[in-house]
Amino acid sequence: MDARSLQERFAPKGRCFGCGPANELGLRIQSREADDGTVVAEWRARPEHEAFDGFVNGGILGTLIDCHSNWTAVAALMAKDGRDVAPSSVTSEFSVRFRRPTPSDRPLRLVGRAIDVAFDRVTVETTIESDGVTTAIGRATFVSVKPGHPAFGRW
Repeated sequence: MDARSLQERFAPKGRCFGCGPANELGLRIQSREADDGTVVAEWRARPEHEAFDGFVNGGILGTLIDCHSNWTAVAALMAKDGRDVAPSSVTSEFSVRFRRPTPSDRPLRLVGRAIDVAFDRVTVETTIESDGVTTAIGRATFVSVKPGHPAFGRW
C-alpha cells in the first residue's frame, strides 16, 4: 500500500488551508486509508490553533473534520467506482458536535467513516480523539462536481 497520504497522492499542489500539502501556513492534514475501511489521520496543534491555553479552537476542529471527511468521501467514491483518479468534491452539508474540550498538547486522531455512498454523494462521520477519548464528532455530506464548477479539477 502507498504510504503517502491521500492529499500527497492526489492533490500534491493543493493549497486548501485544512488539507493542502502546498499550503505552508495551513493545517496540512494527512489522511490515510486504513485496513478496516476507515480513513485516519494524526495531527498536532500549534499555539496559534488554540482558543485558550491548552485547548484547540472549535473552528480549527471544524476544519479538521471538514477536510478529513472530504478525503474520506473521495476514498469511498474511488473504491465504489474502482477509480484511480480522485473525483472533485465539495461540502454540501456539515455539522459538528463538541463533546468536551480538545487538548492541544498531544496528538489528535481523526477517524472518518463513509456511512452512505451514493452515485455522486457521500455522507461521512468523523471523530476527533485525544488519548482514545472522543472530543468532537462531525457529520458531512460531499457531492461530486462537474466541469464548470469552480472546484472541478482542483486536484
